[in-house]
Amino acid sequence: MIRMVVSSLHFQGLRFLVVVACAILAALPLSHPSRAGDLPVLFDARERLPRPDLSSVLRVRFLTTTDFPPFNFADQTGRLAGFHIDLARAICAELGIEAKCQIQALPYGELEAALAAGQGEAVLAGMAVSDNLRARFSFTRPYLLLPARFARNKAVELGGEDADTLFGHRVGVVSGTAHEAMLKAFFPDIRAVGFPDREKMLEELKAKKIDAVFADSLQLSFWTAGDAAGNCCALFGQAYVSERFLGEGLTIMLRRDDPVLAAAFDSALAALSRNGRLQEIYLRYFPYGLF
Repeated sequence: MIRMVVSSLHFQGLRFLVVVACAILAALPLSHPSRAGDLPVLFDARERLPRPDLSSVLRVRFLTTTDFPPFNFADQTGRLAGFHIDLARAICAELGIEAKCQIQALPYGELEAALAAGQGEAVLAGMAVSDNLRARFSFTRPYLLLPARFARNKAVELGGEDADTLFGHRVGVVSGTAHEAMLKAFFPDIRAVGFPDREKMLEELKAKKIDAVFADSLQLSFWTAGDAAGNCCALFGQAYVSERFLGEGLTIMLRRDDPVLAAAFDSALAALSRNGRLQEIYLRYFPYGLF
């Protein structure tokens, strides 16, 4: 399933795989400061997306997994929970089709075949968009960005609060990943230090053997706020997105022969983004913020 560290959003256990979405940005810092409440609006408020009539739709089955926390997982009672589960329910409520909606969990490796075989109408499980998938399936617009971020050891003396102050400093990154390529391309004056894995990199950051790291915000936000970091480190600077290096985004995958449902989902996602419901769900599962 893994082709390189950021080729897919799926992970097993706590192994996070990151895909960053933004079709109109190319590795530029977001223009707002990093706060937990900041969730970029991905839909133009002036755009009016058509909402098709779904009265003839018999059912809408969302296919997902149970091993992608905090996006989808089984809670202590065995019920499906997570960001994607709440998003699916919010989409159905927005479209007024709650009675027709179902959510089914399958092993990640079976999602593509199940959708193609008509065992569901949509996959909502963080599946990365690829040329191969786009040739056979359709996708909604992105609904969430997972940016790359810097995290620094708080004991390191820096002259400011942006990436420029890291120039000349030793910054860790996992070797052979899109984050490494992105760091070297857009921050050539930073002294990139490669590591074989994320665990070793964060261990060296905590021990102050490197000054900072560059990785996906999802990993870093939970790590810096958790016990493993021991309050050593903090997110630093702004969030960065790059379609060139980090992919196309978090979207819903559908069969190509279902344009009506795809348009309905886009309409619902736009509404949820504009009315604040999407941000409400985001803050529930990402309390430390990604931006």
